[in-house]
Amino acid sequence: MSKSPASFSQHRSRPVAAGHLRAFEAVARHLNFRAASEELALTQSAVSRQIQSLEDEIGVPLFLRHTRAVELTSAGAQLLRTLVPALERLDSTVRQIRQSAGRKSVAISTWASFASMWLIPRLEAFQQAHPDIDIRIDATDNTVDLETADVDLALRYTLPGPMVRDAQRLFGEQLAVVASPWLIKSGQPIRQASDVAHFTLIEAGDAHRTQHMEWLTWRRWFEHHRLPRLEPKRWLYFNYAHQIAQAALTGQGVALARMPLVAESLATGDLVEVLPEHRLDSPLAYWMLVGPRSAQRPEVKAFCDWLCREAEQTRRTVGEQPKS
Repeated sequence: MSKSPASFSQHRSRPVAAGHLRAFEAVARHLNFRAASEELALTQSAVSRQIQSLEDEIGVPLFLRHTRAVELTSAGAQLLRTLVPALERLDSTVRQIRQSAGRKSVAISTWASFASMWLIPRLEAFQQAHPDIDIRIDATDNTVDLETADVDLALRYTLPGPMVRDAQRLFGEQLAVVASPWLIKSGQPIRQASDVAHFTLIEAGDAHRTQHMEWLTWRRWFEHHRLPRLEPKRWLYFNYAHQIAQAALTGQGVALARMPLVAESLATGDLVEVLPEHRLDSPLAYWMLVGPRSAQRPEVKAFCDWLCREAEQTRRTVGEQPKS
């Protein structure tokens, strides 16, 4: 039987015991005692007793109990907002402790295109040099909080600014017109900027809707070369840089590609750069940000040192001049 609000009227001053907070978080997430009990491997009555004990300790009801469902009270919602990040931070710390007592590992957060086009092709060299270090790549477009996430370092792609204030710059970016060699041989020659209109042009479909991504568009390239009204044979749009590169590699069109990501394909001849004198500088750059709880771990330092050496090689490959 649920308790009346009057039974919660006595004020409490001692700290809340932490033992029942996991039960509260599970019930609040599921809004269902049965689902929470199954997740926690407890009986439903045991979970209910933990919630009632927590409410007794706090002094206010945390849930409204209906016949077939429960809902959070305003106090319950307030507690949940504070509890969730605290539990995530606690779990992350425990994982770090367990990792330090077991195998050495490095967890990297980056986005899918960078992982597949730049990082993964180079990882074999690091693994050969450090066979005792496990690597985990978490490919996501979402920005992670290195204070709380189960990640050691993040590789990011953005403008200079507060987001990367404590980050190390790996390399900058230029955009280059690239295509497969057989497409160039089989189509009309590209001798000047306007000649790209004879081909299908490939670009990011969401570039015009995403902040800062307009730097990557053909329209900006046209305007830079004083061809604002140029229209290609057709357009081909993709969501990710690795899809754009793959379409260019298979001869589906001409792409305006990010040089650091296609440098290896250009070096092997799988792609060719047409109009090399028409490269376009981008203000975006690639950054490495190390989590404060991971920076001093030897395996993380080894990976960061290796990553910086690989980045230096990329800067040389694309011809990036050292910053003065």
